[in-house]
Amino acid sequence: MTTWLKFLAEQGAQLSAPVSEEAVSEVMCFGVDAPVETARGNFVAPLTHLGVIAAAGEDAAHFLHNQLTNDVEHLSADEARLAGYCSPKGRLLASMLIWKTADGIMFQLPREIQAGIQRRLQMFVLRAKAKLTDVTQHQVMLGLSGPAAATALMPWFPTLPVLIYGKVVTAAGTLIRHPNAFEVPRYQWITTEAQAIEAWPTLTQILQPSGAAAWHLAEIDGGVPHITTVTQEKFVPQMINFELIGGVNFKKGCYPGQEIVARSQYLGKLKRRMMHASVTAQSAAPGTEIFSINDPEQPCGMVVNAERSNAQEIDCLVEIKLVAAESEVRLGSADGPALFFQALPYPLTDPV
Repeated sequence: MTTWLKFLAEQGAQLSAPVSEEAVSEVMCFGVDAPVETARGNFVAPLTHLGVIAAAGEDAAHFLHNQLTNDVEHLSADEARLAGYCSPKGRLLASMLIWKTADGIMFQLPREIQAGIQRRLQMFVLRAKAKLTDVTQHQVMLGLSGPAAATALMPWFPTLPVLIYGKVVTAAGTLIRHPNAFEVPRYQWITTEAQAIEAWPTLTQILQPSGAAAWHLAEIDGGVPHITTVTQEKFVPQMINFELIGGVNFKKGCYPGQEIVARSQYLGKLKRRMMHASVTAQSAAPGTEIFSINDPEQPCGMVVNAERSNAQEIDCLVEIKLVAAESEVRLGSADGPALFFQALPYPLTDPV
């Protein structure tokens, strides 16, 4: 257990058991943490489920530019960007957040898929002057949300990023603005263990300490999908609205699967999209199929991400055939619990 996790446990954090050798403990809650109430208020959550890979070397930006769905070569110092990594068939192997540092390009993704993605990318480095390094052990990620988040951050970040995915760097670390959720601002602070431990008492005087569930729930409400192990190679980026939230650049050069992604964008109206739904159920996990009662024999989509919002309900992002969304849709089977669709914070537009 890391110094950071030991510290959090001393502060009352309940930690999950690692599910694999490549996973780590996740902060489940602090006391009686209620995710939906926390996510709609002021909270700070350790994001131990995320990992960071650093790409260094004079060819690092060019190498990643040729591998990812977004523009890496023109990534500025004051912004972060979403990006995807696709198979040759245009299906997402990973979704990630990327930003530039003085030493290279950082990309953040769920730890459960991090090692496999790093190994795969490393296969294509070849003679490029680029080195990929797992730097997760040197990073602490904190998710902060709510009207009071700005006040809580002021001692370390007197000037906050205003634009979504805007980025500010100080001696205390890197701060990235995330899309609003529940109509409140959100930020991610990437820093060191020592700085996080020092800041924690001050932060938690203003913000409620929370488990990762509050951040997961806020990401769902913000319409931001995350690829996990069970959903790798399931979706072309547009199927989970990835181009709508800035994760795909259609003007950049080639990358694995680029022709298929471009074809999906420009050849007619999209027939599948991601939607936000709630369901009263015992469980709803990524990869669970969903069914329209009008066509009960075959699935019409799949759960992308899910998080329990209260004792009865689970909030989900689901990929679905748009025609099926006009009917009653159920989880797991045509006889399963009904999904109730909610509004996304952005319109579902078709390619122009």
